[in-house]
Amino acid sequence: MLPDADELAEELLDLAVPHEDINELVRMGRRVTDDPELRAILEASVRELVQDMGEVGSPVDLPELDWPSGPLQRCFSVYVFVAALPYTRAYHRARGIPADVTRHTLADLGRNMAVHRRRHGVAGVQAPWWLVHHFRGELFQLGRLQFERARHGERTARMIAGAGLDVSAGMPCLNLHIPDFLGPLSPRACERSLALAAEFFARHFPEEKYRTVLCHSWLLDPQLKEYLPADSNIVRFQDRFRVARRLAEPADTEPVQFVFGDPDMAVESLPRRTAVERAVGDHLRAGGHWYVGHGWFPL
Repeated sequence: MLPDADELAEELLDLAVPHEDINELVRMGRRVTDDPELRAILEASVRELVQDMGEVGSPVDLPELDWPSGPLQRCFSVYVFVAALPYTRAYHRARGIPADVTRHTLADLGRNMAVHRRRHGVAGVQAPWWLVHHFRGELFQLGRLQFERARHGERTARMIAGAGLDVSAGMPCLNLHIPDFLGPLSPRACERSLALAAEFFARHFPEEKYRTVLCHSWLLDPQLKEYLPADSNIVRFQDRFRVARRLAEPADTEPVQFVFGDPDMAVESLPRRTAVERAVGDHLRAGGHWYVGHGWFPL
C-alpha cells in the first residue's frame, strides 16, 4: 500500500510536505507497513476514500485511528493519502487533467500540514476531511484559487433563480476556495483563475454544465468595507459577488483563524501589523462580530 522509504520521501516532496516532517514520516511509515493492525486500518481507509472516485457528494467516512495520541495519530492520514495517490492520478489521467494541475491540487496536503505546524508547533494534518475532496477528484487548484465541484441546494437555487438565472436544486455549481500561503488575492490573479476554471471544467467535465460560482466565507462579510479601502484586494474580491446573505450566528473565530493562524488567540493580543489584521482585531475589540457571507456570480 505504501512505497518504500526512498520513494515515500519523493512522494512526500511532491505533495509539498514540509521538509522538516519528511524524515519522521518516512520512519513512521515503516511502522505502519510492519504492524498488521495499522496496515489493516490503512487498507480500509484507502478503500473508503477511493470508492466512487469522482462522484460529487458521495459520503466518505474514514476509519478513526484508535491509537495513543502522538505523531503517528496526527499524521496517519498522510499515509492514507499517499496510498490513494495511484487511484487519484489514474482518475485525473482518465479525465485528461494536466499533470501540473494534479500536482498543484494535491500539494494542498503540504499546505494543510504547514497550517497545523503554524498553529500547534508540531507535525500533523490540520483537516484530513478537507483533503478528501482533493484526492477524490472533486476539487482542483487552478491558479490562485481552488474550485470544488458541487451541486446547488434548494435555498441557493431559489435565490439565484430569483435573480434571473435558470438554475434549480441539484444542478452543478462550483464552490470557490481561497488557500493559504499563495500570495495576494489580487484582481489579476482572480481573473486568471476564473479564466482557467471556465476552460478547465468545460474541457475535462463537459457533461457537467457549470454556470455559477459560489463562495461561503467571512471574506464576504460586508462589514470589511467599513475598514478597508475600496481598492483593496479583499473589497475588490467582494465586489465580484452578489452577496445573498450572511449567517445569523457570529463566526468570530473564522477571520482569527485564517488571518492569525489560531482561532483561539485572545482578542486583546491580536497583532495590528496590516490593514486586515487591524480590521479583524479592532472590530472584535470594539464589541463587534464577524459573519460568514454567501455570494455567487455567473461563470
